[in-house]
Amino acid sequence: MNSTAPCPLPEPRYALVLDDHPLVARGMSEFLRQLPCLQDSVFVNTTEEALRTIATRGQPALTLMDFWLAEGPTTHCVRDLLALAPQTRVLMVSGDNHPGIALKARSCGAHGFIHKQRCPEVFAQAATAVLQGGIWFDEEIVASPGAQLRELPMSPAELGLTPRQGQILALLLEGLPNKHIAATLNLSEHTVKEHVTALLGKLGARNRVEAISRLRGVRLEFQAQGLAPAAS
Repeated sequence: MNSTAPCPLPEPRYALVLDDHPLVARGMSEFLRQLPCLQDSVFVNTTEEALRTIATRGQPALTLMDFWLAEGPTTHCVRDLLALAPQTRVLMVSGDNHPGIALKARSCGAHGFIHKQRCPEVFAQAATAVLQGGIWFDEEIVASPGAQLRELPMSPAELGLTPRQGQILALLLEGLPNKHIAATLNLSEHTVKEHVTALLGKLGARNRVEAISRLRGVRLEFQAQGLAPAAS
C-alpha cells in the first residue's frame, strides 16, 4: 500500500480508534470526542476496517490504536495507515508495560505510546500533544529502571521487511556502506542500493541515520538458519 495516493484530510477533524475489544474501542472513541481539538470520533475492530474507513472517509486527525490485536501486532498497519493517511497522527496504546513495546511503537512510525491504565487526564495530555504535532511516549515505561538495557527482539517480518532486506538492515545498523554490504552478501552494489531504498521506505525513515534512531532499543532476530548476515 506504499504506492497508494494519500486520502484528503477532512473537516470536521475526527479520530479513528482501532481496538479489537468493542467496549474498549467505544469508550476510547467517546473519550476522544470530548477533546476540544476534535469534532468527531469513530471506532473499528480490525486493521482492515481501519484502512477501509480511511479510504472512504479521509484522513483522521488522530489514530489511536491498540498495539496488540487478535490478528497480531499492529506494526504493519501503522506503515500502511501512514501511506494512506500521511497527515494523521498515531498514538499507540497497550496494556503491556514492557519498555520494548514503546520502542517498537516508535520504530514503526507511531508518534506516541501510552499505557492503557493511565488516568484520563494523562490520556488527554498524550492525545492532545500528539494531535498538535508533538511526540509523547509514556515516561513511566520508557524511563523505568533498566529500560535502555532491555532490547526488544524483532524479526525482519515484524518490521515489514523481506529476509534479504533484514540481512541488509542488520549490516546497515553496523554502519557498513553499500559497497561493503554488497561484498558481504555477494550482491551487486546496485541491488543493495535498491534494497536500502525499499527498506528505508518501509521503516518510514528518510535516511540511514533516521533508521538507526528509529530502531534504537530493537535487536534484529533471525529465526531461520541461514538468514543472519555473514560476519563482516
